[in-house]
Amino acid sequence: MSSPDPGRSHRFPVRVYYEDTDFSGNVYHAAYLHFFERGRTEFLRAEGIHHSELIGEGIAFAVRSMEIDFPRAAHIDDELVVDTAVLEISGARLTLDQSIERGDELIARAKVVVVAIRTDGRATRLPRSLVAAFST
Repeated sequence: MSSPDPGRSHRFPVRVYYEDTDFSGNVYHAAYLHFFERGRTEFLRAEGIHHSELIGEGIAFAVRSMEIDFPRAAHIDDELVVDTAVLEISGARLTLDQSIERGDELIARAKVVVVAIRTDGRATRLPRSLVAAFST
């Protein structure tokens, strides 16, 4: 198991669109999954790790588990920031801490475990480039 670099995170801005909201103008809970996914993708991209290249190597990521807390609601036209940080790296797993904020307000927080899989769906080790990028 490798130790992630403490305090290292990536911030990605998102805006809430009409399509993200329910009848009340609040962000529909499933839309937060999209925001978290975009944050994870951009987090990897910032480190030079691209899904298209991984797929070319026969590797993809699948969400194994996710715990989400929604302390506040976001609303149409809000400007939010998705913050993503690595909590743990081991074998085929990457555990991430993600939050969505509006200014100083915490809107949602998630602990996400993603696993590396081959295109046949079987687990595989995390790519060395990913482990190297996030290990101390």
